[in-house]
Amino acid sequence: MESNENLLSALPITDRLAGRTAVVTGSSSGIGEAIARVLAASGAHVVVSGRDAEKAQRVVAAIAAQGGQATAVTADLAAAPDEVRDFARRASDALGGRVDILVNNAAVYPSGPTESVSDDVLDTVLATNVRAPHVLVAQLAPGMAERGDGVIVNIGSWMARVGVSFSALYPATKAAIEQLTRAWAAEYGPRGVRVTGVAPGATATPGNAASAELLAAATAGTPAGVPVRPIDIAWAVRYLASAEGVFLHGTVVDVDGGITATRLR
Repeated sequence: MESNENLLSALPITDRLAGRTAVVTGSSSGIGEAIARVLAASGAHVVVSGRDAEKAQRVVAAIAAQGGQATAVTADLAAAPDEVRDFARRASDALGGRVDILVNNAAVYPSGPTESVSDDVLDTVLATNVRAPHVLVAQLAPGMAERGDGVIVNIGSWMARVGVSFSALYPATKAAIEQLTRAWAAEYGPRGVRVTGVAPGATATPGNAASAELLAAATAGTPAGVPVRPIDIAWAVRYLASAEGVFLHGTVVDVDGGITATRLR
């Protein structure tokens, strides 16, 4: 199977999303970076967002080198709601005043026993994984609805639907995102805004490189047999964001190699 890095480095430029604008949170590395690069290669002007300006600018440079258009707008999504609203305004301004596609990807994922989670970590996880997407949708979806056109894609997780002994909080926030996806589809869909989600399986990213052996073991018994690549998530997001996904409302697409639906051993 071809590597994520090789596939990202050889993305063809297409016009599937030509003229569209997109904000991808948490896109300075990993899954978010792949989403930003695929959307940009498909013709969208993308805001690359993260806390680290240097990392975000590196992704912008990679997009530009392949002929795409991107702008870096840094933000700490665990910050107070007014700061998240300010990020939404800055991102919209960078895109000429209009956001057509919002991808709520940014998340933090602590693991370990429940009693080991400090109050500060609890607040950060809830703020980043649930509050920030809520604030961004509240800030950006009304403009989409006023125009009668827009797409919101929320990144969930296969862990939202199973109980695991090493992490309770992160899957709970992803279950919340899945429910928000359904509720927002009902709320904004009739006004022209499609809201959907993608639930990645065990995905190999730079952030979990130290757990490569655990990922390999976790996915060995799936139909795919290997961890998900970030670009696999990105391709699903592109489909949902494009005209091809026009009849998808409130659904969450599992891109997980079969880890949720099957048991081979």
